[in-house]
Amino acid sequence: MAGPRRDTRGIVDAPDLFTRVQFRRRTPAAALRPYIEHYWLIDWDLTEPYAAHVVPHPSVNLVFQQYADRPAFGEVAGVGLELFAQKLAGRGRVCGVQFRPGGFRPFAPERPVTDWTDRRLPWTAVLTGGGAEPTGTGDALPGGAGTDAAPVAPEPAHEREPARAPGPAQVPAPAQVPAPALVPGPAEVLGPADEDARVAALDALLVPLLCDDPQLLARAELAMGLADRIRRDRTIRRVADFARDQGLSVRALQRLFAGYVGVSPKWVLLRYRVHEALERAASDAAVDWAALAAELGYSDQAHLVRDVTATIGVPPTAYAKAP
Repeated sequence: MAGPRRDTRGIVDAPDLFTRVQFRRRTPAAALRPYIEHYWLIDWDLTEPYAAHVVPHPSVNLVFQQYADRPAFGEVAGVGLELFAQKLAGRGRVCGVQFRPGGFRPFAPERPVTDWTDRRLPWTAVLTGGGAEPTGTGDALPGGAGTDAAPVAPEPAHEREPARAPGPAQVPAPAQVPAPALVPGPAEVLGPADEDARVAALDALLVPLLCDDPQLLARAELAMGLADRIRRDRTIRRVADFARDQGLSVRALQRLFAGYVGVSPKWVLLRYRVHEALERAASDAAVDWAALAAELGYSDQAHLVRDVTATIGVPPTAYAKAP
């Protein structure tokens, strides 16, 4: 499986951010790679405050954070629906986990991923709190893949509607590793000066949390594969056509995405279009916006401009001209 992504899609004005912070992506343990895009590590030591902005991916993030004015803490950040802004000041550190779209459910199997959408919640309430209703807010800076679709496997009993014939689970079984004597938390993840030790702490935390339900893992694999197809395939224009091509009804596709991705297939399609438009706008090359709109499946340039403006607050042409 390929290593961490090299692109900066979703990070607004990434070059400017990278002059102010140390930003790295790291690969998780082998057992976690089918479900986790990458770990993302940020350290900063600023003389002046800086506001970072992210157009979130359709991904859940687990984020451990340390700021100069508060104790270290961890949160689960569900898929963010709006532009995310985070003020950075003084010294600080963040260690984040970006799950693949559709890849978070195996770590919190009792609840659909829509329960976390557009929410930032204490990590223990989501990953170790069972069915408890989490509460709380906080600041998390999301960082920002799968296989071709397989036949639909039956949903686990706690989320099943009509019964279906089971399909094969192709996601590798989690590795059997000894449970750590002490479950890593914010201090264990953020404390080590050695970056490898922080990565090892994240591995030690997450590997034991990965469920071993073959039906749930098969459906997670299917959701990850379909979301990745949407990300990579620019010929996908309409959800109804995509569902039919995958041998699914629109309702079945929507239900799968609600349970495992946290947002609708249409939302994922539109978000990846906006990511592509912003990346083109940030490039040095002149952009033919009408041609790009057609390439991304928009009926005209005005619809592309509307979506980008609604997401970041300015039209793509103004974003492209920004210093």
